[in-house]
Amino acid sequence: MKPDGIRWSWGGRSWWGPTSYLTGCRVEAEVFLATGSRIFNGARIGTRSEVRINGVVHLRTVLPADSTVPIGWVTVGDPARILAPEDHKGIWEVQEEFDFPCYVFGLDRPGEGKSLMPAISERFGRSLGRHSDDHQI
Repeated sequence: MKPDGIRWSWGGRSWWGPTSYLTGCRVEAEVFLATGSRIFNGARIGTRSEVRINGVVHLRTVLPADSTVPIGWVTVGDPARILAPEDHKGIWEVQEEFDFPCYVFGLDRPGEGKSLMPAISERFGRSLGRHSDDHQI
């Protein structure tokens, strides 16, 4: 189920490195997000945690305070499981029930041989269109 507006919040006294990606997440105070880290919608990063280079905190995952995600590893779930990236089976066991398309886009997974991309592209296009009058500052 998609929440009422996915928002992000920042606790302060924290740092994120170049090419890090954060969307719709909550990052508490004194957190270090290294270069290339990715924090997805609905994720929460606890105080004093570290997500090292290219680490991922996935959709709706809760990383407790004082945690460390090793270089390139993937964190999923609540409670969080920190897994090697090659453990696709373990990652998917948690992620499947979190239903990315529904949570982020409000869309049901399509049937066999169908794609979400037309509906997702249309939604992004409408969303980006709302910024057509923006001015660079």
